[in-house]
Amino acid sequence: MSSIQHIGVFTSGGDAPGMNACIRAVVRTSIFHNLRVSGIMRGYEGMINGEIESLGVKSVANIIQRGGTVLKTARSDEFITPEGRKKAYEQLKKAGIDALVAIGGDGTFTGADIFQSEFDIPVIGIPGTIDNDLYGTDFTIGYDTAINTVIDAVDKVRDTAESHDRLFFVEVMGRDSGLIALRSGIGVGAEAILLPEVDTDLEQMYERLEKGRKDKSSKIIIVAEGDNEGGAFPIAQKVKERFPHYDTKVAVLGHIQRGGKPTCADRVLASRLGFAAVEALMDGKRGVMAGVMNHEVVFTPFERAIKHISELDPAWVRMVGILST
Repeated sequence: MSSIQHIGVFTSGGDAPGMNACIRAVVRTSIFHNLRVSGIMRGYEGMINGEIESLGVKSVANIIQRGGTVLKTARSDEFITPEGRKKAYEQLKKAGIDALVAIGGDGTFTGADIFQSEFDIPVIGIPGTIDNDLYGTDFTIGYDTAINTVIDAVDKVRDTAESHDRLFFVEVMGRDSGLIALRSGIGVGAEAILLPEVDTDLEQMYERLEKGRKDKSSKIIIVAEGDNEGGAFPIAQKVKERFPHYDTKVAVLGHIQRGGKPTCADRVLASRLGFAAVEALMDGKRGVMAGVMNHEVVFTPFERAIKHISELDPAWVRMVGILST
């Protein structure tokens, strides 16, 4: 029988659509199993400062459709230090919390892994990041919403591009991971997709622009912000110098990719993982991230999950090359 009596749940790092659905699932599952559950505001920083609030069914009513996170999120330099983590543990003891559900990305799980090893408190992680760059899950919470946000925005950009015969460089989020750019670029039929994982070959792109259909009234190139050429603006400038006849424009989508109501896919994924995390704690699991692979819930050790996916499937890269010609 589980000895856990009181679960603390928090969100950390960048916000992602679907986090609220996950919080709701953690709270409702905990209450179903007669466990106390508290929300820790502002991630590790709030843990250090004792910003802990008891949660009930009414606390999570009408939040499944909301973007962002009702528990707020913040980065914490103090938690990186042993002294900061000790303060956080003392606040958890004071509140009577004996297990944690951490919703976030690799930074969140790195901190959780160290914290639980130092203070012997069980932690289950849930992948909440729009980048989809964690091992141990096919999709992270927020990724589906983010790529649909990009597609919706680029469809609008194409409308004006077609009206003016323009070449648009659209920059999307992805400093270390090009997975947002990859899927959204395929989804909008981009002429080229520039990714951090693949060194940008400007000559190849120039050749594609030269040999592309002359009757096409708009051209869209998707650029991940971590592209090795420095992002959309410097690339667009080089293209403008090479092809002065193109009416070249840049659109940076920025933080709109983090916001908005989560898609059905993200709401269901978040609900499923929040539910699984609570029952995993009750079963004695710790130090793992809950994810879904091949439609099944799986648990991956933190040290494995936080290793970024640095290589793209060559089949995807080849497909992009063929479909964009």
